[in-house]
Amino acid sequence: MMIRFFVLGPFECQSANRPLKISGTLQRALLATLLAAEGQPVAVDSLVSELWGDEPPPRWENALQAHISRLRRRIDSADDRSTRLIVEHSGYRLQTAEDAVDAKVFMREFDYARFLGASDPATAADALRNALSLWRGKAFGLVIQGSLCRIVAQRYETARVVALETLFDLELRSGRHMDIIPMLSELVEQLSLNERFCEQLMIALYRSGQQARALSTYTQMRDRLHEELGVEPTVTLRNLFNAILNHHEALRLGADHAVLRT
Repeated sequence: MMIRFFVLGPFECQSANRPLKISGTLQRALLATLLAAEGQPVAVDSLVSELWGDEPPPRWENALQAHISRLRRRIDSADDRSTRLIVEHSGYRLQTAEDAVDAKVFMREFDYARFLGASDPATAADALRNALSLWRGKAFGLVIQGSLCRIVAQRYETARVVALETLFDLELRSGRHMDIIPMLSELVEQLSLNERFCEQLMIALYRSGQQARALSTYTQMRDRLHEELGVEPTVTLRNLFNAILNHHEALRLGADHAVLRT
């Protein structure tokens, strides 16, 4: 019996495939902080700051110890010791099994897909889709987060965007351009103003015989960048626009579209 932790979305725990309830805002924040440390010790001062900010309670030492003890008992009652809350000389550390935390699994599979991508883009894309399927929402969900959780959550969110960009490049290299148009269209319409997604959508549309829509996608992104940020598209995106107009050979099926990037 092993506890599984889900932080790539609403913060949840499971034991024996059943929900494991961690009661109380501070208990959940404590567990989230220990998970955000990814197996490294978290100093007592850092834990106090994560839980109470600049206003710890008068007897914060006793309060922290009580929360640690309560969390340890909850873990011990639901796990076969593959998960352990350990006292270190520099603080506290949460030891988990290799596959117990969805974020760890995601990052490992992401690295594997990038390694595989050079030789087998189709298989790498499939592996990356499986990794991305672990995401259920914003990292750490609605847990009240201190600075450590916020920093780690942002790192996971950034890795997710890079994973998506990598996935779409792999799909384009594998000739599966039509499959990614719906998801890319949705991403480009969001407020992220991610020019890489726009670039990949333009190429997918062009290779699907939709040159006019590819050019329109560029125009819409250019207008949004100007209206919302007061900037022009990057040289890469402008070059792609011209490449589509001139039917550049790098846009053909099976060609390496990455050569068009500045």
